[in-house]
Amino acid sequence: MRWGMKAKRTTQKTILYIIVILMVIYYIFPFYWAIKSSFTADKYLFTKEIKFWPQGFTFENYKKVFTERPFGLNILNSIIVAGATTIFSLIVGSFSAYAIARLKIPGKSALMLLILAVSMFPQVSILGGLFQLLRKMGLINTYPGLIIPYIALNLPLTTWILQNFFRELPKEIEESAYIDGCSKFETLWRIVLPLSAPGLVTTGLLAFIQAWNEFLFALTFMQTPEKYTVPVAIAMFTGKTFYEVPWGQLMAASVIVTTPLVVLVLIFQNKIVQGLTAGSVKG
Repeated sequence: MRWGMKAKRTTQKTILYIIVILMVIYYIFPFYWAIKSSFTADKYLFTKEIKFWPQGFTFENYKKVFTERPFGLNILNSIIVAGATTIFSLIVGSFSAYAIARLKIPGKSALMLLILAVSMFPQVSILGGLFQLLRKMGLINTYPGLIIPYIALNLPLTTWILQNFFRELPKEIEESAYIDGCSKFETLWRIVLPLSAPGLVTTGLLAFIQAWNEFLFALTFMQTPEKYTVPVAIAMFTGKTFYEVPWGQLMAASVIVTTPLVVLVLIFQNKIVQGLTAGSVKG
């Protein structure tokens, strides 16, 4: 009986490992292939024989990405836009979420449903009206013209996630802060936000990735190559002729803009693992 149970557990564990390995291969292999193609000379990119390592190893694709187009400026644009979006979304979202989580607001449930519903609007449905509004304000082809819509897109999700974290915090901690003379703002800044670090990290990461990868608004509101963010810049890559597609450079650019996201996820994942309970114990 025990041997049968042990064999069953071993079989289940083996199947689980196989599934995990297949999933890892499924998600990592395309990125590996992009890396491999980025270091492959152009004349070997479309050979019939499949090779799993770069042929004619070269850094030429990476050099051309920066020398033949303003890709360095495009990366800087994305850093500025995604960074500002993340910071302002967390600041405004924290205040909104804390108010919803702790203050007595009539119709709070309906308000949260409304906030969530707003985030479900397809971007294309508001694109025309938003373009007209930004044009009248003189914000087309400017950083604020892209950052403001991104903040509006991220705030519903930011508020929704953070208010859940704030609600899980014991009210006794905040009440102790009030007794010690802290105002609501001081309590939020010194007590609630440090204890909600996992929520802030997760929300900030989602906001940054969304702003970094967004394409439709960036394509519409940024209209010169020097103002493009990286998704638009990569989409606009062209060869020496209209019919030529520089696949090697496309792969190199994709690796350049994907690697920071991978690094950020790994770094923030470690912080999330440290957890909310560790902060509560310290508090």
